[in-house]
Amino acid sequence: MKRNIQCDNETCFLCKGCIKEWLPAIAANKKNFSVKKGQVIFSEGDPVKGIYFVYEGNVKVHKKWGADKELIIRFANKGAIFGHRVLGKHATHYPISATALEAGIICFIDMEFFEATLKVNPQFTYQLMLFFADELQEAERKMRNLAHMPVKGRVAQALISLQDQFGTNPDGHIDVELTRQDLASYAGATYETVFRVVNELLQEKLISTNGKKISIVNYNKLFLLTQDDDL
Repeated sequence: MKRNIQCDNETCFLCKGCIKEWLPAIAANKKNFSVKKGQVIFSEGDPVKGIYFVYEGNVKVHKKWGADKELIIRFANKGAIFGHRVLGKHATHYPISATALEAGIICFIDMEFFEATLKVNPQFTYQLMLFFADELQEAERKMRNLAHMPVKGRVAQALISLQDQFGTNPDGHIDVELTRQDLASYAGATYETVFRVVNELLQEKLISTNGKKISIVNYNKLFLLTQDDDL
């Protein structure tokens, strides 16, 4: 159930991109609500209601892949937008799902107000256009990798991308806790294959693990696995 939770009205992609005169309107129209770890925020096929932003926590955006598998499209961390793929005249249902990776706070903006925001905030609209362009390039890269890159390279690329996005904690671990199944879904591989590849990377001393936490030990050698002259 959505309920108002205080936020600073300046952290997320929306608030940072809009003119300051529009912030009171955002504060009046947004709905912040808490989520638990593993909570589904919306499911693929649900009717479109609006756009979401992460105020606290991390969210995975995923899509069905066959009968019983999923492909993680991207991760959304603090400040990020998600659910935006419904923008367009003919979009009536969410084409993806979103699930909380940990307890956090989500900001919801209904579609009518979001569209009004786009019309009166050209700088935000421009930033959103750039975001869509970057996301399209990333999607094309992942499609290419799925078709041509060996699984070991895809797992290496997934780990590098996670570190680039989330950084590392004081212990040197990638600062997001994922299950091996989530890592497999992000790399576009089976759990069994990723389990084997992770063990190989451990033996080669390219990564280290502590429970679910992973550290990149040798970034350069791990990066080399993502380079293929055929790609």
